[in-house]
Amino acid sequence: MKKVLVTGASGFIGHHVVDYLLRNTDWHITTLDRLDVSGNQMRLSEVLNQYDKVTRNRVRFFYHDLRAEINSQLRAMMGDINIVLHIAAASHVDRSIEHPMEFVMDNVVGTVNVLQYARKLDNLEKFVYFSTDELFGPAPGKIRFKEYDRYNSTNPYSASKAGGEEFCIAFQNTYNMPIVITHTMNVFGIRQHPEKFIPKIIRQIRDNEVVTIHADPTRTKAGSRFYINTEDVADGLFFILNLKEIPTADPMGIAKCPKFNLVGPLEVDNLNLAQMVADVQKKPLSYKMVDFHTSRPGHDLRYALDGDLLKSLGWKPKIPLIDRIAETVDWSLKHSHWLKI
Repeated sequence: MKKVLVTGASGFIGHHVVDYLLRNTDWHITTLDRLDVSGNQMRLSEVLNQYDKVTRNRVRFFYHDLRAEINSQLRAMMGDINIVLHIAAASHVDRSIEHPMEFVMDNVVGTVNVLQYARKLDNLEKFVYFSTDELFGPAPGKIRFKEYDRYNSTNPYSASKAGGEEFCIAFQNTYNMPIVITHTMNVFGIRQHPEKFIPKIIRQIRDNEVVTIHADPTRTKAGSRFYINTEDVADGLFFILNLKEIPTADPMGIAKCPKFNLVGPLEVDNLNLAQMVADVQKKPLSYKMVDFHTSRPGHDLRYALDGDLLKSLGWKPKIPLIDRIAETVDWSLKHSHWLKI
């Protein structure tokens, strides 16, 4: 029976990973969270309430701020751990522009503290660092970034995630740790923070408000993304954890630290996405296009990752994007407390 540590388990992606592991494994799950801006213990409570007492007892919660080291007492209380899933991160781009040092502390110092903890574990089988597409920067034209392409951070958030990623690579090279890095982009699903794009437009369309669509300077071309549902992220992660051999796609054949892009099923621009949300609600879409550089400095019009590596190994999202959008819209309207600011 595996014992897994999930950092940031009360966050958006983290609580879905806990739910997935409860449904698909018999693993015991230890969680660490400090319950700040993005952490909400109601997420875990709602998930755990779906299960019987025996299943719920497989999850343990520890309060800890990862900007501080995991000390010997906490280490002893957490016990033996086989897999570390380091999902905790500060991820709000606008806030990173206002307070960059907070993101250095959360995403760089916090990551190093988790790495320091993990390298002293006696039975560590895998350490997974959740990184982001944003560290590659904007993807003009038809470019899709592969796992080992160069960093080109355009805001302090993406730079801090790149810094954490580099420390993971350094710890693998220095201490021979079994580290894997994943890049995800524009994850959506139920219980997402209401300031994020999809829950925000679900609420705006429900309330007959105007939706803002970030576009190019001509205000004619909307920004685009490869949106991916949290269920697919968790499923892709589990697929990676179960690979018998972990390949490296480094074209130079030098890197030892494997990286995987977890990519949504298709690229969609934000105007079409908003129309999907409106169609599910059977309501008209009222929108305005704005110049994204003027309205959101530090953001990029298009992000894109290449998901061919995982496809070649046998994994891709199983459910079409429109169906995932419909699931999220329907659930959110029925659980409208998650749409409140």
